[in-house]
Amino acid sequence: MKVLKNLNVMDGNGNFWEDVNVIVEGTKIKDISKNVPSPTNAEVIDLKGYTLLPGLIDAHVHLSGNGEPNMEMIRLKELLPTTTLKAYLNAKNDLLAGITTLRSMGDRGFLDVALKKAIEAGMIEGPRMRVAGQAISMTGGHGDMWLAPGITYNSFGAIADGVDELRKTARYQIKMGADHIKLMATGGVMSEGDEPGSPQLNEDEMRAAIEEAHKVGKKAAAHAQGTEGIKNAIKAGIDSIEHGVFLDDEAIQMMKERNVFLVATLSAVYNIKKHGREGGIPEHAVRKTEKIMDSHLDSFARAYKAGVKIAMGTDAATPFNKHGENAQELELMVNAGMKAEDAILAATKRGAELLGMDDIVGTLEPGKEADMIAVDGNPLEDVTLLQNVKFVMKAGKVYKFE
Repeated sequence: MKVLKNLNVMDGNGNFWEDVNVIVEGTKIKDISKNVPSPTNAEVIDLKGYTLLPGLIDAHVHLSGNGEPNMEMIRLKELLPTTTLKAYLNAKNDLLAGITTLRSMGDRGFLDVALKKAIEAGMIEGPRMRVAGQAISMTGGHGDMWLAPGITYNSFGAIADGVDELRKTARYQIKMGADHIKLMATGGVMSEGDEPGSPQLNEDEMRAAIEEAHKVGKKAAAHAQGTEGIKNAIKAGIDSIEHGVFLDDEAIQMMKERNVFLVATLSAVYNIKKHGREGGIPEHAVRKTEKIMDSHLDSFARAYKAGVKIAMGTDAATPFNKHGENAQELELMVNAGMKAEDAILAATKRGAELLGMDDIVGTLEPGKEADMIAVDGNPLEDVTLLQNVKFVMKAGKVYKFE
C-alpha cells in the first residue's frame, strides 16, 4: 500500500483539492481525503506540494516513427523487428512523459498489437494501449504509398476496395487483435499524390467496416480531413474524426447530434510548418500543410465553441512530432482558443470516454486504476507545466519521480 501526501489534486471531474492524501492499494485508488490516516507499514511518498492529475491519454499516435522528417523512406529499408524495438522505446518515452494510456492508429506488421500484449503480460513496461493494427485505405489512397511495380512493402496500412473487401479486412484486423478500426476517409498531408480535401473510402465501404467493429463492441475512427469525407464517415457511423481539417457548420452539427469525437492532432501540422523544407520534410507535405493550416485551426475552434466532444491526440511520429513531447498538443489547443481546463479534460476524462475506458481511467476516484501524474504548479494557470511531468504512476507503480 502507498500513501501519496503533501499534494493538491485535480481529479478530472472539475474538483481541485489542496493538501490532501491519496491512498493506493495494489493497482487502484483506495481513498482521496484530507483526513485519511496513513495505514501501518504503508510506503509514504511526499509529493512536494505538486499537483496530482489523472494520467494523460494520447488518442492518436503511431509508434513506429519518432518525428523523422521522411519516415516512409526509412521504413523501406528497415526490418520489422528493428521498427518494433524502436516502437517500444517510443511507447516508454510516452509513459515517462505522463501518457499512461495511448491509442495507436496504425503501424507496420501489427507491432502495436504485439507491444500491447507484451505490456499486459508484464514482459515490458509501457502505457495502457488500445490498438488499430493496420489502418485501412483504398488502392492509391492515404496510406498506400506509390512504389514502382514489383516492389513489395509492408506499410502501416491494409488496402481494400469495395464493400466486401472492407468488411473482410475489418474482420481480419479484429481477428489479429485490433481494439478499433482505422479508416482512411480522405487524402492526407504526408501521402504523395492526393489532397487532404479529396474523399477516398466512400460511405458504404466505411459502413461495412464500422458495422464489423460495432458488432463486437469495438469502435471505429476515420482519418478525415476534407468536408465530404468527414460527412461520409459520420453518416457511416464513425465514432471519431481524426484531424477534421475542413469542418463546415453541417459537419459540426452532425458530430454533435451523433456524439462523434474530434481528435484534431494540431501538433502534426504545427511541426511540419515550423520545420518545413529546411528540416528535410518532403515538399508535398510542406505545401499541403501551408494550404490547410489556417482552416485546421479554424475548424478546431468552431467545433470546440459548438460543444463537439474533443479528445487529445498528437499524431506522434509525423515530422518533428516526437514521442515524449505529447503535451505540446495541449499548449496548441489552448493557443487555438480552448480553456486550459477543457484541454486537460480532453487529455483525461474525454480521452477515456473515447477509448471506452472511462470505467477504469480518466479521473481520480476510489476504485479506479491508480494512473496518475504530477506537475510542479497549477496547470490550469500554465498548461505548459504538463510538458515537464515530475511524477508518473501507472497501475500503482511509480515510473518517474523527480
